[in-house]
Amino acid sequence: MSPADEIEDSAAPLIEHLAELRTRLIRSVMAFIVGMILCFIVAEPILNFLSDPIADVLRARGEDARLIFTAPQEKFFVLIRISFIGGFALAFPVIAHQLWRFVAPGLYKTEKNAFLPFIFASPLLFTLGAAFAHYVVTPLAMNFFIGFSDAIPALTAVLSGESTVAEVENPELRTIFLGSVRESLDLTLKFIFAFGLCFQLPVLLTLMGKAGLVSAEGLRGVRKYAVVGILVMAALVTPPDVVTQLILFVVVYGLYEVSIQLVRWVEYDREKRLKEDGLWEDELEDEQT
Repeated sequence: MSPADEIEDSAAPLIEHLAELRTRLIRSVMAFIVGMILCFIVAEPILNFLSDPIADVLRARGEDARLIFTAPQEKFFVLIRISFIGGFALAFPVIAHQLWRFVAPGLYKTEKNAFLPFIFASPLLFTLGAAFAHYVVTPLAMNFFIGFSDAIPALTAVLSGESTVAEVENPELRTIFLGSVRESLDLTLKFIFAFGLCFQLPVLLTLMGKAGLVSAEGLRGVRKYAVVGILVMAALVTPPDVVTQLILFVVVYGLYEVSIQLVRWVEYDREKRLKEDGLWEDELEDEQT
């Protein structure tokens, strides 16, 4: 076979792969557009749902539970943003399926069996993290931030002796929260994405365990450093409120412990398969050398 024929034979599969990739991308984009249109139809109820934690805090404070927009186009682009994010969420199963159909033919059966559970576990854990952020963390954070405007002036007045506690409780001048739709939504989405990503920890560490990058014994050995890292992360992504930080620490540290058990299960499964194939002793010798 001449070099020109070899080049033509190698180019043909490449063209086929590119054509298939184009098909998968077109289907993914179409699914995203359909999802975005569907979400735009119900964007207003979604916005109200995301704003519920702020509204509940304001009602508890006896204030008007309303958000404002400071530019004529602000709310429209907020709804577009919600549609964009919601459209991607709705289209994610289709996008993941198209990606899997493109990658799967190049994987061995064992590799398919290894990765397939994580494709389902990852969005599920992200949803759990987002729900935890919306129903637990966001209300605590909003209560802290909105109440902060009243707490500091009151404390300053009492400590300076300019006012008594009774006077502070009924001040003549008090600040109220007039939240912007865009800025309030930004803060809510930051919590959702932050906690959604934190809940991916078991998936990440288990995949690293399958690849041999981490071990259960190694994760247990760095547990004290993990505790410090989780505490630092909790202080960075949550308001300076001990209760919120403690909740995040307990949840993420619990996920870390679950990850150790998952990695241990991966190691046990690999050990079992190697013993069945008679390769376990060779594996031990390689590790020792």
